[in-house]
Amino acid sequence: MRTDTVKSALWGAVGGALALAIVGFSWGGWVTERTANGRSEAAVVTALAPICASQFQKAPDAAAQQAVFIKKGSWEQKKLVETAGWAMMPGSKDVAPGVAEACASLISSLKF
Repeated sequence: MRTDTVKSALWGAVGGALALAIVGFSWGGWVTERTANGRSEAAVVTALAPICASQFQKAPDAAAQQAVFIKKGSWEQKKLVETAGWAMMPGSKDVAPGVAEACASLISSLKF
């Protein structure tokens, strides 16, 4: 077996793998696990935050609660949304990451 032939074949395989990776990540739609997780978390927040704000609006004194809510800082607003249960979806035991912050932003901008 000739070493120069094997060496050329191995370099060709390395070059092909590198080209495949570049094309796949640039134009093929491939993403890393971190990017996929970030996109899925953003999609969850986008879907659940309006439900949270809707749960807030169903309270009989929502307008008065909003006036108090707006006076609080963003960290306190997030905690209030979590403790009041507005960000808790039916059947869930935990609040999805990012939902309370997004919900607080929506509640602050509600018009009554």
